[in-house]
Amino acid sequence: GNPETEQAVIELRPNWGIEGDAHAAPWHRQVAFSYEQIEAFKNRGAEVGHGAFGENIIVEGFDLKSLPIGTRFVCNDVVLELTQIGKQATPMRIYHQMGDCIMPREGVFCKVLAGGTIAPGDLIEIA
Repeated sequence: GNPETEQAVIELRPNWGIEGDAHAAPWHRQVAFSYEQIEAFKNRGAEVGHGAFGENIIVEGFDLKSLPIGTRFVCNDVVLELTQIGKQATPMRIYHQMGDCIMPREGVFCKVLAGGTIAPGDLIEIA
């Protein structure tokens, strides 16, 4: 329920997630969001900053919600695999503010297949 805070660098561990993240566990749900989708939601009047949806990684240039499950991403030594799109949850603060939340439709979850570090501005590509 708490927003994430931007970090200078994150360390990702295989089959675990982001080192130090409260939701890191041996499962398939590290969160990513499309920069464009967050900006579109902000343009509708949402007052949200980076991390407001609990997203760990924000990427630009991909319509993440339209990619097939199993899509792999590579960033430096890190390899992520898309495992889930959307998540039903109890209404977030954002939903109460806006009457809508993009998490159920556009929150993208990935599993860490290969670990390493990622920093803001690093290039991420579809493998």
